[in-house]
Amino acid sequence: MADSSQPLRYRRVLIKLSGESLLGDKPFGIDHRVLDRYADELKEAHEAGAELALVVGGGNIFRGVSPEGAAMSSRAHGDYMGMLATMINAMALQDALERKGVFTRLMSAIEMDEIAEPFIRRRAIRHLEKGRVVIFGAGTGNPYFTTDTAASLRAAEVDAEVVLKGTRVSGVFTADPEKDPEARRFATISGQEVFRRNLKVMDLTAISLCQESGLPIIVFNMDEPGTLLRVLRDEGEGTLIQWNDDTSTLAEPSDLSNPLATSAS
Repeated sequence: MADSSQPLRYRRVLIKLSGESLLGDKPFGIDHRVLDRYADELKEAHEAGAELALVVGGGNIFRGVSPEGAAMSSRAHGDYMGMLATMINAMALQDALERKGVFTRLMSAIEMDEIAEPFIRRRAIRHLEKGRVVIFGAGTGNPYFTTDTAASLRAAEVDAEVVLKGTRVSGVFTADPEKDPEARRFATISGQEVFRRNLKVMDLTAISLCQESGLPIIVFNMDEPGTLLRVLRDEGEGTLIQWNDDTSTLAEPSDLSNPLATSAS
């Protein structure tokens, strides 16, 4: 059980996970070792007192903007297929959490009454207040919008304090350190700097929604055990993207472990 003596800086959060992160070492589908590890991280954060809402992409199964999606009759058709892929991942994540004793609710932007509740804002907030982990599936329910955008939208709707972008990298860097030995991780970076540098942290619509809602974003490494809880406690993990300050700060030069964060649906 997580150490409850350490206070949380962020209490209600929206965590965005990429579908590709569930691949693990597989070329396709879900690596259940990754799924189980993520469930452990989420359970630890939940037991520490965090109210968790989750959005997971579907890129490990199908993406509307992929070559396979482009082969469909229309982008809209491919995007709807991608929404179904996010529901498969959401159901897998729900099962992994419930096997560990964490109560969850799965809510879908597309009606799927047999497997998920419809998304209703007030109901979602009530689930969070009751200590249930809420998983949002099927994106926004509309084609042409990514799951990054769905994450920003749902975060604003449920009054989350921050959007946490869980990736396989430790934050946002000045450059790719695999190519540039002088690259350094930002500890904090302004939203204006993200736009100026054209950093692909999330898609433009998602970033704009966060800006309009005043929602900070933290990019962190979900694959490193214990990082999620350290992010919630504001212990210097990842990169904080903020909107109320136009200044940016760099982490210690020794922290060069991962490349530049990129967008993932």
